[in-house]
Amino acid sequence: MSSQPSACDRRMVNFCPGVQSNHFINYTPDDEITLGYRQKRVQDLKEEVRRKLKTAAGKPSQQLTFVDAVQRLGVAYHFEEEVEKELGDIYDNYHDSDDLYFVSLRFRLLRQQGYNVSCDVFKRFKDENGSFKNCLINNDVEGLLGLYEAAHLRVQGEDILDEALDFTTTHLKVLVKHLNYPLAEKVSRALYHPVRRCLERLEARFNISIYQDEASECKALLELAKLDFNLLQSLYKKELSHITRFRFLLKAAVFQR
Repeated sequence: MSSQPSACDRRMVNFCPGVQSNHFINYTPDDEITLGYRQKRVQDLKEEVRRKLKTAAGKPSQQLTFVDAVQRLGVAYHFEEEVEKELGDIYDNYHDSDDLYFVSLRFRLLRQQGYNVSCDVFKRFKDENGSFKNCLINNDVEGLLGLYEAAHLRVQGEDILDEALDFTTTHLKVLVKHLNYPLAEKVSRALYHPVRRCLERLEARFNISIYQDEASECKALLELAKLDFNLLQSLYKKELSHITRFRFLLKAAVFQR
């Protein structure tokens, strides 16, 4: 056996430089009045989003799109019961469609939620030779992107999803050079960081920027996502400030001994 290390295809990361410790020591949180106003506004917006979710009930394409937006924007933890109910309704009542985007989105959302969804739903998008239809390449980029994301939830033995991943990756890498914003940005991001491999909170900032530039955006959901992101960021800074202060106090106590 060779003693040489095996080649490994690892993604390179490009983290921002570390922040100096005294940055967090000097952090000043919002005053109680400002914080109280923001928290009250979050509660009001949550009710608006809940009403929007209820309005989408019985309209599968709207349900899928809205649930996907809620999750991508990092606020799904506020609506766990509502999301579960919507996805349960979609699983029970929405099965047949010739729209690759919505078939892929349904598959991904349900499977990542733990539902048993068959990959056979993608067979209808193959031709008589068993290959994915060429018409998908130029006529349905959104569908290709959806299939690409869905394919990352494959399990061993699902050959059609292995083929789907190869097919979509190859063509999206070519198509992305000819797309316009924001679709080009979404495809480029997905090729580097598919949803399955992302941490929801870390991707929320990027998705907020994309969502506000899309024509279908829901203003209440967008405002909630921004406020929620900023409130959590303030909380993290406050916690880091406390930890950093404790660290410096501990160091000072050690040096005084």
